[in-house]
Amino acid sequence: MTSFVERPRSACALSGALSTFSALPGVIPIVHAAMGCGGNLSGANSFGAGYWGAGYCGGGSVPTSAITETEIVFGGDERLREEIESTIELMDGALYVVATGCMTEMIGDDTKGVAADFAREGRPVIAVSTPSFKGDSYAGYEIALNGIFNEYLGGAAKKGKDPRLVNIFGVVPAYDPFFRGDLEEIARLAKGLGLEANTFFTPDQTFENVERAPSASLNIVFSRAWGTSFAKQFEDAHGTPYWVTDLPVGPEASDEFLFGLADRTGISQRKARALVKRENDVYYGYFERTADVFCDSDFKFYAVTVTNANYAIPVARYAHRELGWVLLDSFVTDQLSEPQKDALSGAWSRTGLPSGLSYEADTSLIARAITQRHPENRGQRYFDSPTPLFILGSSLEKATALKRGANQLSISFPAFNRMIVDRGYAGYRGGLHLFEDIVGSLVFPKG
Repeated sequence: MTSFVERPRSACALSGALSTFSALPGVIPIVHAAMGCGGNLSGANSFGAGYWGAGYCGGGSVPTSAITETEIVFGGDERLREEIESTIELMDGALYVVATGCMTEMIGDDTKGVAADFAREGRPVIAVSTPSFKGDSYAGYEIALNGIFNEYLGGAAKKGKDPRLVNIFGVVPAYDPFFRGDLEEIARLAKGLGLEANTFFTPDQTFENVERAPSASLNIVFSRAWGTSFAKQFEDAHGTPYWVTDLPVGPEASDEFLFGLADRTGISQRKARALVKRENDVYYGYFERTADVFCDSDFKFYAVTVTNANYAIPVARYAHRELGWVLLDSFVTDQLSEPQKDALSGAWSRTGLPSGLSYEADTSLIARAITQRHPENRGQRYFDSPTPLFILGSSLEKATALKRGANQLSISFPAFNRMIVDRGYAGYRGGLHLFEDIVGSLVFPKG
């Protein structure tokens, strides 16, 4: 028997593809779908990601064929040609990518054939298949990457490898709300080792970074669930090995990341140790000034995390290892396959973290699980209550936190109750940012 997911944490594959394309410099998405698809999805991408906005060609500005009953009956290929022509004329881009919706896929439009006609004329147009039955937003991210890096760039002449260039993947635009800040911190740490990182989605990047991607010596995939299959295809197409690891949050995880990165890029461990020492000196130089309020106020909590697969291990590890909190539960809100769950659970078991991972996408079922597993005191004389409680989740956990008298911070999609500009939680600086946000929510709690 099938069921529905109440208040899910992602949308369809088209949504993930649109957030990816609109975050890539020089890439213009063109939606080939029914009227309303592009506009409806733009709101989820923009507002749920801490109001990250639309940019040059995102949100409500995304061109769309907006097919109606006429195209559904007679086919939408000609309507798509018109839309591509007008988009190329009006929008300045290095690459135009057609992304399909459910209706155009079901009526059998030859979207890739239309795109290929433009490509034969020397115009940079490709198409990807992103209906909802291909998966959710995270699957759309992988489809988008594969279309550009493996299919579009896969036909280019083979380039030599730059031993100091690495590509960063696995951090999903919008659906990882802190993607820009996280990518910038990883690039900063890589630079400290003498490496250059293609982040692709940060403001300092251009389409040239996309074109240079095949010459990188290593692909770093910061996700146990998303991007691995893409990285395998990238290796087949361009001969670039990949490393799957967790996004480092805080000093301990960042130390391990830098030593691992140095090992995989042929950089001496001596250089890595020197960088680790400098970063730790700065981190604890700031942290020691904040330790007074943290310790004197006895900010020790039971913790529950509710995040996507990418943040599950990093945030839980930070709460348990860096803050010393008692980890009660960690919920993963992605809809994962069994192999994806096995990969994530295996990585979790190797961290030595207590409890385990719970895979649940339904917001009401997450709230029910928290209540049932950790009930409140109903006036019993003897009761082991899990209080004080802190929920590190999304805006959807706010109601649960208020009901339980718990503290809450939105660190996962959707984050409607905070503005995110260049904030990030990765690395050493990100660890300080997360500590600042957590303690800030405690010294000045919001109703």
